[in-house]
Amino acid sequence: MKIGIVIDRFDPHRGGAESWTFQFVRQLLKRAYEIHVVAEEFSPAVLDLPIIPHPLGRIQGRLSRAAAAETCLRQLDLDVIHDMGMGWHCDIFHSHDGSRLAQRDQKLHILPAYLRPIKRQMYNVLPRYKEFDILMARQLADPNRLILALSWMVARDYQRLHDIPAERIRLVYNGVDTEHFSPDHRDQHRCRIRRQLGVRDHEVLFLFVGHDFRRKGLATAIRAIGRMAFSGLQARLAVIGGKTPAPAPAPFSDHESQADNSVMFLGCVPDAMPYYLAADAFVLPSFYDPCSLSVLEAAACALPSITTYVNGAGELLSHGDNGFLISDPADDQQLAAYMNLLLNPSLRSQMGQSARELALRHTLDYNCDQIIDIYDEILERRRFHLPVWKASQAA
Repeated sequence: MKIGIVIDRFDPHRGGAESWTFQFVRQLLKRAYEIHVVAEEFSPAVLDLPIIPHPLGRIQGRLSRAAAAETCLRQLDLDVIHDMGMGWHCDIFHSHDGSRLAQRDQKLHILPAYLRPIKRQMYNVLPRYKEFDILMARQLADPNRLILALSWMVARDYQRLHDIPAERIRLVYNGVDTEHFSPDHRDQHRCRIRRQLGVRDHEVLFLFVGHDFRRKGLATAIRAIGRMAFSGLQARLAVIGGKTPAPAPAPFSDHESQADNSVMFLGCVPDAMPYYLAADAFVLPSFYDPCSLSVLEAAACALPSITTYVNGAGELLSHGDNGFLISDPADDQQLAAYMNLLLNPSLRSQMGQSARELALRHTLDYNCDQIIDIYDEILERRRFHLPVWKASQAA
């Protein structure tokens, strides 16, 4: 099978979508498929992969980039085209951002209430949002294009906000490399990383991993660790993400200024795995996340997570068993309460073991199998000239 993968930048170090795509492509290559990758840029980290690259070069504007990808793809003889959210010429549209309309709505909650109507108006008039709207319309329009949703939350968003019929949607959660992200490597990394960070043995280290600090709820996590520091609790927060190490945001209140000495900004790291193994628990109070890969990576490393109900990965967690879920991403008091519970080493160990079992049910290999089944469905549908809904009923 000749498979086309379309993504803005093929670079495993840029973010969750890019990291997952890189790992997914490696899985496809192990199965001896011919892989063509169409992207604006290719990282040096991918140059050793036996793929057939089709670099588009830097192109200004999302619509122009999508059009260039279409021109390139039409010249290739491919069996299946799998787009990760860049273009509109594909058999499977698989946006790792989920529904951008839902994301916009949820991100309004980051702002003070009086600013939200103003921001809504900006969505209607600013050129960049209009460009996104045109792009989304074309990406979702083709009735024979399958839409891959990373969670039930995203599937419902597509139906509710974009009028996509359920028959066109396939649900596939992210998968994680449980061999790389594994507690088996803890002895190799834990002491070294904690010593490097200056974290003492009796301190509980919480980890945050994400590039979009505002949407991922970093401010909430900082306020929560500030509450704990103000109460004299021995806990620290390590933050991985962004381009470079960054200073902590300004404190949100007098007692939360204690967070200044409890938060470490590590910037972007080549591999987060050693930091998961150095940590004791994971926090991601996201305002919107289709299915956070970092929650699954944490689970694979036997870490309990605290995240939100608007993170699709939260659908996989069992509240109180392998993690905790908070209703309001801005509620640092509730987040701090659950973080306090995880100061208990016995509870952390029990929940971490359950988290590892969860990850083993959502491996990258299983994830790849699910998507290949969708590829086969597309080829079968094409062979018999079936519309999407009939192929779905027959599956």
